[in-house]
Amino acid sequence: MKLNFREEGSGPAVILIHGMFGSLSNLGMLARTLAQQYRVISVDLRNHGDSPHEQLMDMPSMAGDIVALLDHLNLPGAILIGHSLGGKVAMQVALNHPSRVNSLVVIDISPVTYRNLQDSALDALNKLATSEISSRGDADALVKEIIPDAATRGFLLKNLARGEDGRFYLKLNLASVNQNYATTLVAAPSGEPYAGPTLFLKGEHSAYIQEKHRPIIQQLFPQSQVEVVADTGHWLHAEKPAEVNALIQAFIGANS
Repeated sequence: MKLNFREEGSGPAVILIHGMFGSLSNLGMLARTLAQQYRVISVDLRNHGDSPHEQLMDMPSMAGDIVALLDHLNLPGAILIGHSLGGKVAMQVALNHPSRVNSLVVIDISPVTYRNLQDSALDALNKLATSEISSRGDADALVKEIIPDAATRGFLLKNLARGEDGRFYLKLNLASVNQNYATTLVAAPSGEPYAGPTLFLKGEHSAYIQEKHRPIIQQLFPQSQVEVVADTGHWLHAEKPAEVNALIQAFIGANS
């Protein structure tokens, strides 16, 4: 599959991979910072943003999409940075195609199978998909009861686009997400250990990286380190962008 992507900057190649229900704009602040020194390629995962839709949606297929993008760009390898689901995809690439990953940054996710943690977000998106929407304000009001947090609603509403007929629709392929959400999309990445340099960034108040996950992280990524970003949750790169960007720049600069 040929993913939609955006390039900026020049230098060593960096691939930025967003999380579930997101798009390439989600890591925009990090992209702009890194573009001062690197060739930054931000991608839309399959079934997200402006990338093609496909019912199959699992870690190997999404990792294969990233490898296909590297091939398309004639890149023998790149630095991979992924948040949440994007971090799992990046880990899958490293575990299955280690020669294509120069170094790896995983933002607030572990290589484990999770129980469903975002059911309300999916409920909100399904409500949007089955409702007549005349404005973004209407869409916001429709899901306010399901998603009380305004920032989270704003993130989800980025999936809305206006068609040529003036009606709003979701870019996200909900049919595939609904089918795979509780199975392949929460599954752990798997493969042979990746011996390259790896940085895990954890939001202090997030439960996605836990102490009980440390042994499996060390087993699969023996050259890894875990840094905790204080007073942040799952969206640490948006909550403390300067600190997160500095940690990433220092890590990839030392391992480029």
